[in-house]
Amino acid sequence: MTEAGIARWAQRNRWIWSALAVLILWIVLSVVTSRFSLGSLSGILLSASFLAIVGLGQMFVVTTGRGNIDLSIPSVLTLNAYLALLTVRGHDGRLALGVAVALGVGLVVGLINAGLVVKLRIPAIIATLASGYVLATATLLANGMIPGFAVSPLLKAIVGARVEGLPVMALIAAACVGLAALVLRFTGYGQMLIAVGQNREAARLAGIPAGRVIGIAFLISSVMASLTGLLLGAYVGGAFLEMGQPYLLQSIAAVVVGGTLIFGGSATALGTFVASVLLILIVTTMQIMGLPPGAQDMVQGVVVILVLALAGREGGAGRRRVATAGAG
Repeated sequence: MTEAGIARWAQRNRWIWSALAVLILWIVLSVVTSRFSLGSLSGILLSASFLAIVGLGQMFVVTTGRGNIDLSIPSVLTLNAYLALLTVRGHDGRLALGVAVALGVGLVVGLINAGLVVKLRIPAIIATLASGYVLATATLLANGMIPGFAVSPLLKAIVGARVEGLPVMALIAAACVGLAALVLRFTGYGQMLIAVGQNREAARLAGIPAGRVIGIAFLISSVMASLTGLLLGAYVGGAFLEMGQPYLLQSIAAVVVGGTLIFGGSATALGTFVASVLLILIVTTMQIMGLPPGAQDMVQGVVVILVLALAGREGGAGRRRVATAGAG
């Protein structure tokens, strides 16, 4: 393969840079410490799996373009962790009810976000931030109602289980990644989502229902966050008020670092998963170095800013090339 061919392949598969970063960072940590091995990497995969599931939902929203981001994800996740405690109450016989409640809350919140953005034309950042505040109030009420931190033993066993040393959560996340990739590449909705993200007006003129496409993206994001709250609550054995907060910045970072374009029109489910592993590795490295949580947030913020800056330059160059071609 020629150098130009490699460059084109890397452009189409932007996740490869995150994968290389994971490999390099893992090797460095393996050399510096004696604690990193394939076994320790499985622990990284476990933590990254929760982030990847949330990140996939965020990816669909970001792909719609115009800087759309779902800021209600942390509140949706936390609220569903509490609702799982209230509905399941530590009994496996009530697990189906807990799953139904998680799906129901996700659908309702997704519909509300979609209505605010599509029907009322409120910018997504403002709309989802506002709905997140409302959900945070509901979470405070749920916090005062829980009888105790009793989760479903069956769900806790599943989430914490391993198959040949590989966390079951990693298999669940991989299944979600595969499903998201199939939707993006082989379904009509996936093609319409990409078209809307690239040029909403052109998509509308082509007969694509842009509003419906965008609304479904917010539904997917809320449902994925709801299910993550259910799974994460079972894994940690309960819920707490700031439970979903780390996933706000990290879900956005996983999307953009993984290769999904922040201005829409291009997405990679595999890249979101690989970037989730990279971000957890970065956090683990900072913890080993003894950096305080505030400094860890600053480092992650800098990573996101750098990636966004590079993506913005790439997007600007691409738009200039299209404009030049059109002028010619």
